[in-house]
Amino acid sequence: MRDSYSLYEAKARLSALVRRVREGARVIITVHGEPAAELRPIEPEGTGLAERLDRLAQRGVVVRRKADANALQPVARRPGALERFLAERD
Repeated sequence: MRDSYSLYEAKARLSALVRRVREGARVIITVHGEPAAELRPIEPEGTGLAERLDRLAQRGVVVRRKADANALQPVARRPGALERFLAERD
């Protein structure tokens, strides 16, 4: 079977196309010969944020940053900076 159908053909064969999509195929629907829509299986949703981010990164939707790219550095050079600051305020 082919993987591209005109809108007219897709409407006439929608049940058969959905069956193919459920089996894992992807179907392109064209309007005047130009691709307009894609029927594809729904990807199972992961339960956690990490799984969803991994899937999006694999698809190229998001780019994962490096872990230490903008790591926060402590501002206080000596311990007790907060206490000294509060003492000077009074």
